[in-house]
Amino acid sequence: MLKQVLEIVELLDDSGASGEKVRDLFGSRGHASTRVSTITGEEGQTDFVRLDFPGYVGASLGGQSPTIGIVGRLGGIGARPAQIGLVSDADGAICALAVALKLADMRERGDVLPGDVIVATHICPDAPVKPHDPVPFMSAPVDMQQMNAMEVDPAMDAVLSIDTTKGNHVINHNGFAITPTAKSGYLLPVAKDLLEIMRVSTGRPPAVLALSQQDITPYGNGLDHINSLMQPATATGAPTVGVAITAETPVPGCATGSSREVDIASAGQFVLETAIRFGRGACAFYAVAEWERLLHLYGSMEHFQGAGEVHP
Repeated sequence: MLKQVLEIVELLDDSGASGEKVRDLFGSRGHASTRVSTITGEEGQTDFVRLDFPGYVGASLGGQSPTIGIVGRLGGIGARPAQIGLVSDADGAICALAVALKLADMRERGDVLPGDVIVATHICPDAPVKPHDPVPFMSAPVDMQQMNAMEVDPAMDAVLSIDTTKGNHVINHNGFAITPTAKSGYLLPVAKDLLEIMRVSTGRPPAVLALSQQDITPYGNGLDHINSLMQPATATGAPTVGVAITAETPVPGCATGSSREVDIASAGQFVLETAIRFGRGACAFYAVAEWERLLHLYGSMEHFQGAGEVHP
């Protein structure tokens, strides 16, 4: 995975980085179906990139294997002209595209996953910066509703959302961490299968990022969010887990020279192994019986996926 991470870093560390350049790279590796959509918002434009990898018994071919979505979440890969070079916030896009490149290379060598994999992210080399405590955040040229519409697909039976999560005092860990599962407005327990994959793929004890209920509510409601990591959970009923690329100290999302390729590769290996096992039906994001019992006792929490309403 490290080789693919380094290739993607070289591709994106460019003031002219674009979705078209990503499509060209994947075309050269035998993947001809990369979709690129340029969307313009109030603060600029960005190129959304989507790559589909049909499984040999995946839903796209009429099979029964579940589909996993891999979302590279970020504001932008660069903050030009305020900053020169690749910013820390780029890690989510780098990781997602590195996983996609590894999948493309695997297919060329005859290794096809059982289930479909959908990879989505966006490429913006000149995203805006916004003030935030304890460190500045990267913003995005388009709003979160547009971002979710482009990156979260109803075909996804589960979602891994990858995002740089270094600008906080919540976690102090170099590498990556996973979150509890979010589903339909509920915060569920951390998935045991994902903890095991993390142990095996890293050779280290797993790290978990603590979340609050407001982290799985939509942006724009006036509540503080750790970052955009869990925003895909507001746009789908599928179980969603965050893959947070983390640091021991708070690092601004707009900081350059702060992406650690080995940590991104480690997160990418975890995502790939999860995709393989999920397509086989050997990895659960939540306990179905517990979920059904939760709904029976407490009812729907889907209102937390919406904008909310004022209560007296």
